[in-house]
Amino acid sequence: MKITGTFLDEISYDIPHQNWGRREWRRDFLNMRSIGIDTVIMIRCGLKQWLTYPSEILMRRQNCYRPVADLVEMFLELSDELGMKFFFGTYDSWCHWHSDHPEKELELNLQVVEEAWLRYGHHKSFAGWYLSQEISRGRKSVATLYRELGRCCKEVSGGLPVLISPLIDGVKENRKQSISLEDHQREWDEMFSLIRDGVDTVAFQDGHCEFHELSDYLAVNRQLAEKYGIECWSNCESFDRDMPIRFLPIKWEKMRFKLRAAEAAGVRKVITFEFSHFMSPNSVYGAAGNLYHRYCEEYGISTAMPEN
Repeated sequence: MKITGTFLDEISYDIPHQNWGRREWRRDFLNMRSIGIDTVIMIRCGLKQWLTYPSEILMRRQNCYRPVADLVEMFLELSDELGMKFFFGTYDSWCHWHSDHPEKELELNLQVVEEAWLRYGHHKSFAGWYLSQEISRGRKSVATLYRELGRCCKEVSGGLPVLISPLIDGVKENRKQSISLEDHQREWDEMFSLIRDGVDTVAFQDGHCEFHELSDYLAVNRQLAEKYGIECWSNCESFDRDMPIRFLPIKWEKMRFKLRAAEAAGVRKVITFEFSHFMSPNSVYGAAGNLYHRYCEEYGISTAMPEN
């Protein structure tokens, strides 16, 4: 199954910045498009004090720093030019929503969503929203955040879809043992019942469980999503969680295994975290370019450089 979407991570928590400008980003968007990627998802518009665009709300309310460039505008312009869909990622305070009372996270983001739509909603490529708070287990407090924030996103934008990308609470997440399939099913059955009015699409991250467990979790994810009328994608991580160094491009054989598992599970679309660092011929990691070539070989995609 081919990858047709990718996250854009420029307000990063645990991977290096590549210090790209518009020229480098345009080259990478061209590479994305050349292998069939039609959807880009900005993973967050801000993290703690760092921002992708000059949000007056966040600079005032959270003492965020004014960015030197408006990356959101640039990503949207490139998406407009190349016929790609852009999903806007919400703000992550890294503090408020980790408690069991994330009201402040919700209140901040309700304002951010309205501000972002006023600034950028005229772009033809603005196709949806991504709720950036990532969880692995059923948390009713975050379910409320998802539901209410998702409803707001859809209300202000005329019904554009809302995406989340939660974790599977596997052995590579908690370092002990994977959540049982039964507990995963029970917890996410309840979560989906609580968030279905605010969330349209779910793309579970696929890197936290062992490889022999993955197909079972993917099948449960699809069945639960379909039960509640939520579209099911898969987030095929292109970095390797098995390495002692966080994080390096994944071994091609592992990615191939995960793509085949996603296809067998019948998910609608595969996205990745994330092309630019871990799968791009333009990445600071040389192994990312090699992964790109192995992927292209598998699917018979020409690796000729796209036109500038």
